[in-house]
Amino acid sequence: MITKKRLLASAALAMLGALSLVQAAGQGNMAPASPAPKFGASLDGVAATDTLQPLPVLPAAIKARADALFVNGDDVGETRALIVLRDGELIYERYAAGFGPETKLISWSMAKSITAVLIGFLVADGQLALDGPAPVAAWQRSGDPRGAITLKHLLHMSAGLEHVENGDPIWQGDTVDMLFGGGAPDMAGFAEAKPAAAQPGEIFNYSSATSVILSDILADTLTPSQSPAARRDAMREFIAGRLVEPLGMTSLTPEFDANGTMIGGSIMHATARDYAKFGEFLRNHGVVNGQRLLPESWMNFMLSPSPNDRGYGGHIWLNRARPVGAQPALWPDRGPNDLFACIGHQGQYIIVSPSQRVTIVRLGVTKGDQFPALRRHLADLTAAL
Repeated sequence: MITKKRLLASAALAMLGALSLVQAAGQGNMAPASPAPKFGASLDGVAATDTLQPLPVLPAAIKARADALFVNGDDVGETRALIVLRDGELIYERYAAGFGPETKLISWSMAKSITAVLIGFLVADGQLALDGPAPVAAWQRSGDPRGAITLKHLLHMSAGLEHVENGDPIWQGDTVDMLFGGGAPDMAGFAEAKPAAAQPGEIFNYSSATSVILSDILADTLTPSQSPAARRDAMREFIAGRLVEPLGMTSLTPEFDANGTMIGGSIMHATARDYAKFGEFLRNHGVVNGQRLLPESWMNFMLSPSPNDRGYGGHIWLNRARPVGAQPALWPDRGPNDLFACIGHQGQYIIVSPSQRVTIVRLGVTKGDQFPALRRHLADLTAAL
C-alpha cells in the first residue's frame, strides 16, 4: 500500500532534482541576474549565447585534473559548472551542455555559510551576541532547557535539539518534512518546536533546521513585523546592502517559506561566478576591494574547529579529521590544513585554500556512492594547483 508519507517523499525527491531548474527561471528573485563579464575558455557544451573569451593556457596537469570532473561522469556524477581562481583571477571555467555563466544553480547546504556571514554582520553591529541566549521566543519559558542555547551552539550544530537530517527511508527525516511536508509553511516554527535531546554544546548534530532557526533570528532582528512580506523585504534589503552589492553577487536569490523566513540552510540560487565571489570574500577574510566588511574576529570564529567535530567550524566545513565513524567532508590526509569549504547536497562545493591562494566552485549532481570519487578528484585538482 502506498502511504501518504511515501507519496510525499517521492514528490520531495522529484523536487530535489527539478527545483534548481524551476527556481533558476527566476521565481522568488531578489534582483534580476546581471550579465556576468564575458571571460573564460570556450569549451564544448557551453551554449552559443554564453560564448566566452579565451583564458591563458593552463599547465597540462592542472587542465587534465579539472577536465576529469566532466569526463569521468560515471565516477563523480554530473558536473554542471567548474570554476578555478588563483589570486582572484579566473584560470579555468567550464560548463556542461545546457549550462553557462549566467545559469543560476541551487546552493543546497552551501547556503548555511552565507547565513553564518549574515549572522556575523548583525553580531558586528551589536544587534546579536554570539555567546548570549538565542533570541527565540518559544524557548524563553521558565525551566525550558532550550533557553540556554546560544548563537554559537546553533552555528556549531550543537544546540542539542532533536533532529534527524537524513531519514532511512528518506521520508522519515526531519529535513524532508520541514522542506516539503507539514513543516513547509512555517519552517522556523517546525524547527523551534523540536524538544531538547541533549544539553547545549554536548553533541554535534548536523541540521538544516538549525540554519532555518538562524534565518528566523535574522528576520526578527531586522523587523518587528510578523508580516511575511515585511520579513522577506527586510531580509532582501539587508542581503542586498551588506552582501550582494559590495561583492557584486547580483544573481544571488534566496528563497523563503510562506511565513517569510529565508530557507537559509538549503535553498539559494546563484551563478557559479557569484558563488566564486563569495568564496573569494571568505578567502580574503571578509575584505572586498580593500574594504573590510566582516570583522576578522568573525572569520576566525567561522574557521575555528567546533568542540564536538573538528571538521566543522561556524557553519562551514574544515579540512580537519572528523570524529571516529563520521563520514569525511573533505580530504585532511592530503590537503592544506587551512583549506575549508561550503558544501551542499549532491556535490555542490565552494572550496577555498588560502595558503594556495585558490578558490574552486564545483556544481552538479552526485549520488551517494560517487562521493568518495568526487572528493578524490577535487583533492587531485587542489593538489595540482
